Amino acid sequence: MSSTTIANPQNSGCQYLPATNDGAERSPNQYLLPLTAKVNHKEHLEIGGCDVADLVARFGSPLYILDEDSVRAAARQYREAFRRYWAGDSLVLYASKAWSCLAVCAIAGSEGLGIDVVSGGELYTALQAGVPGDKLYFHGNNKSLEELRFAVDNGCTIMVDNWLEMSTVAAISKAKPQPVRIMLRFTPGIECHTHEYIRTGHLDSKFGFDPDQVEQVFDYLRQQSNVDCVGLHAHIGSQIFELEPHRDLAGVLVGWYKLALSYGLPVEQLNVGGGLGIRYTESDDPPSIDAWVKVICEAMTEACKAQDVPLPRLLSEPGRSLIGSACVTAYTIGSQKVIPEIRTYLAVDGGMSDNPRPITYQSVYRAVVANRMKDPLTETVTVAGKHCESGDILIKSAKLPNSQPGDILVVMATGAYNYSMASNYNRLPRPAGVVVKNGEANIILQRENYVDLLRHDRLPGRLLHPHV
Repeated sequence: MSSTTIANPQNSGCQYLPATNDGAERSPNQYLLPLTAKVNHKEHLEIGGCDVADLVARFGSPLYILDEDSVRAAARQYREAFRRYWAGDSLVLYASKAWSCLAVCAIAGSEGLGIDVVSGGELYTALQAGVPGDKLYFHGNNKSLEELRFAVDNGCTIMVDNWLEMSTVAAISKAKPQPVRIMLRFTPGIECHTHEYIRTGHLDSKFGFDPDQVEQVFDYLRQQSNVDCVGLHAHIGSQIFELEPHRDLAGVLVGWYKLALSYGLPVEQLNVGGGLGIRYTESDDPPSIDAWVKVICEAMTEACKAQDVPLPRLLSEPGRSLIGSACVTAYTIGSQKVIPEIRTYLAVDGGMSDNPRPITYQSVYRAVVANRMKDPLTETVTVAGKHCESGDILIKSAKLPNSQPGDILVVMATGAYNYSMASNYNRLPRPAGVVVKNGEANIILQRENYVDLLRHDRLPGRLLHPHV
């Protein structure tokens, strides 16, 4: 029996999957579930040809479920949009802080993307996934000497963030046979509407050189014979729905670009950052990938023409918009607490240790019950995690069908910053992750166990004796 889709819950009063009538390719930003999501003949949620309830039975829960086709589709949309709207060369970098693991980096690399890394660990992961060093760009506001040496030795481009890092890279370069390749990050002074913790473009930010220091930085660099400044970078934040700030950024970057050329620096790349938001709720309305790229390319083209400078190689760093909508997290429902006329708590077997974003950023999510996809939405509940924190709430006022212990709750759009920010709070082992495609599910993150929790613990001998 074929799989089906059903209507939006606001219209039908039941759980839903997105449906298209015209056969057009759907943007991963447009819907809450991955592209391959369907309801099968069991009335279960199916992703990548795999029944989610069966995946939980096989791999346990909580479980991150990554739809490979959704990631690849988003990567293609970025690549094709830049080819369509940009007359020069371009490179899309996956901002791996959104989700860094071998499999995700390997998928990004196989789609022709470079990788943006922000630590030695992320750099090592990308290298081990087979991404070559010349396609790795190393960010961060406080890189260690060891991390910088590691990046230079592997041919990475260093995104220099501050004066200490600049002098450290210059010192490292003196012992190298080839110039060290760097880009400079500046704070553009552009405000945008997003959570203050993920707004990085305004002047009061820990990231990047102050724009008032541009000429001082350029003057220093032209005296460094073994450091090649190949580009400039600025980033305005994350989960952004506005397009105007990106237009503003183009003018700022191109102004610096023209100044860098006047100093004789070999600047040939401009990196506009990322930040395109995704849809976490039905009311969210982010621009499409195509619209975002179009605005940036048009603004950069106009700015270069106005400043009479050649088109640079144009870089961007999407993270959330590549991976966020491609993943869901499946939980097993447990206890329920009904407080008459106040609230009903529905507890699941995970929470803030596998998704800290609600308690950290007040992030809002939506959920479905994977084994009851056509049941009517009769309950309004608060989905609570199992951690010993009153604030461990995944979703407030979730509209769900009447659910029982053992049912499978699926929280949507959990690909970005869920696994990467996961912890062992309350000594919970971190979840497993699988990638699904064409009915096949492969482990990409092994579930931790209690032995793993103690792997790095050390017990001094004097503490071995029983307490009296």
